[in-house]
Amino acid sequence: MATDPKAAPPKPSNFLRGIIERDLETGAHAGRRFGGTPGDAAHHRAGPPDPARIRTRFPPEPNGYLHVGHAKSICLNFGLAQDYGGVCHLRFDDTNPEKEEQEFVDAIIEAVHWLGFDWNAGGTSHLYYASDYFDFMYRAAEALVQAGLAYVDEQSAEAMRETRGDFNTPGTASPFRGRTPAENLARLREMRDGRLADGAAVLRAKIDMASPNINLRDPTIYRIKRATHHATGDRWCIYPMYTYAHPIEDALENITHSICTLEFEDQRPFYDWVLERLADLGLLARPLPRQYEFGRLNLSYVVTSKRKLRELVGEGIVEGWDDPRMPTIFGMRRRGYTPSSIRALADGSGASKTNIWLDYAVLDGCLRADLEGSAPRAMAVLDPVRLAITNWAELYGSADHLEPCHAPAHPQRPELGQREFKLGPEVWIERDDYAEAPPKGFFRLYPGNKVRLKYGLVVECTGAERDAAGRLVRVLARALPDTRSGTPGADAVKVKGTITWVGVADALAATVVLYDRLFTEAQPDAGGRDFRSVLNPRSKVVVEAWIEPALAGCAREHHVQFERHGYFVTDRVTHRADRPVFNRVTTLRDGWA
Repeated sequence: MATDPKAAPPKPSNFLRGIIERDLETGAHAGRRFGGTPGDAAHHRAGPPDPARIRTRFPPEPNGYLHVGHAKSICLNFGLAQDYGGVCHLRFDDTNPEKEEQEFVDAIIEAVHWLGFDWNAGGTSHLYYASDYFDFMYRAAEALVQAGLAYVDEQSAEAMRETRGDFNTPGTASPFRGRTPAENLARLREMRDGRLADGAAVLRAKIDMASPNINLRDPTIYRIKRATHHATGDRWCIYPMYTYAHPIEDALENITHSICTLEFEDQRPFYDWVLERLADLGLLARPLPRQYEFGRLNLSYVVTSKRKLRELVGEGIVEGWDDPRMPTIFGMRRRGYTPSSIRALADGSGASKTNIWLDYAVLDGCLRADLEGSAPRAMAVLDPVRLAITNWAELYGSADHLEPCHAPAHPQRPELGQREFKLGPEVWIERDDYAEAPPKGFFRLYPGNKVRLKYGLVVECTGAERDAAGRLVRVLARALPDTRSGTPGADAVKVKGTITWVGVADALAATVVLYDRLFTEAQPDAGGRDFRSVLNPRSKVVVEAWIEPALAGCAREHHVQFERHGYFVTDRVTHRADRPVFNRVTTLRDGWA
């Protein structure tokens, strides 16, 4: 059950919170009874008062993988229920058998759980399927027909489009609109029993063909479609339209606040029409659900159209639905974004009556805020070149000597302990830490300059070696005695530069994948542009790196901050303890601009 809202820190107000608080204050839903499971008016009337102060729902269609926009709806619906002593249902709107698969059902369940939400309350699971309500939906359709509120139309699809009119022209009545309820009922049953061909007829609500809202011009509520459903098999050959099914599902589940995105705003009058008529006919219990619309969350540098995401996968532009460059929840998880960072993005964007755009940098900022205080630190060299300390044997009496070094696993969390590594005569450093002709402000390695090897010694660069092609193969330096970090006199030699390194003797080889934004433009498909034309050619760069020995044996989905480089995570698919694979989630600061 949800926590006491008074015990949680207050959250920024928005229009949805205002509606809920007003409804609770006025007792708008106080008379509801709940039969313990979804059901019709009689079922709920026989139950006790609803223990949930409010009921919301997240109702995905299982025809694809959830993306960052869905995460907003998940956090909003589940979050509001938690904050106001309510319950949020997870409901699959599986009314379109041609596009829906069990694979997507399973993926959605996993994604919602991973984000940190649950649909169990008071020992009851509130996981539901619209297909469980097909019997009631058909029963309701017959009731509408018998009441003269629906009719079977046998016009062609083209004729129905022509007679529907447009924003400037009222629609015209179908020649089948005047059939008697008995005639329509008989024909509806023929549709149900498979005696009519696909597309031969539809069931339409009888409302107003002259309505200025085109959605009220006798909308279709059932169509014939011979398709195997992932849950009901071949039991049905007619299926309800989403706009008819959705309000019924809400009412059967005793939903109080049906929260959806702005594109459903024009459908709200039909939503109310369906519920009011079925309540008048005694099939649904009052008080009825109310629909409220909020603006979508859009993130820059991504596309979220399911069609375009399918094209990215199908054309091999990305490597699957969980490719870390994808805005799917599975892709974001594999990239290394945490549930907390995604929830922070959703919560921070609020809820308004307009669609909003957030820069991708906001998501990265949420991730950094989450991991800064928790991710252990380590050093990694992503573009390695050897640094040889030429006086090592002279300094330590043996070329084989390894000097033990240590550093905190996290600078603000001493309870995480120390990480141990070895400094020897050769270490790996970043290739760009050396320059023979350094630019102004370059404080790293160049002949005659001194730098500190972080947690180690101060060294003075004496030159470098290159191969026949002129490529840098080794940097040369001398170590300064008595300068090891943490020892008396270590600060006697002042340097302006400190560089990270990994010892050749104990470094671990690792594959590091440097992910970046998939597109170079903030709105890749703006103005009808082909999003493929603005693909970022460096959205994925694979390097062979060296990392600290403390990272040996890391489990999958282990986050770490590589000092200087950013936040990384072990890949949840390809990482192995004996062959680590790290994905870059984000850099330490936003450098995209």
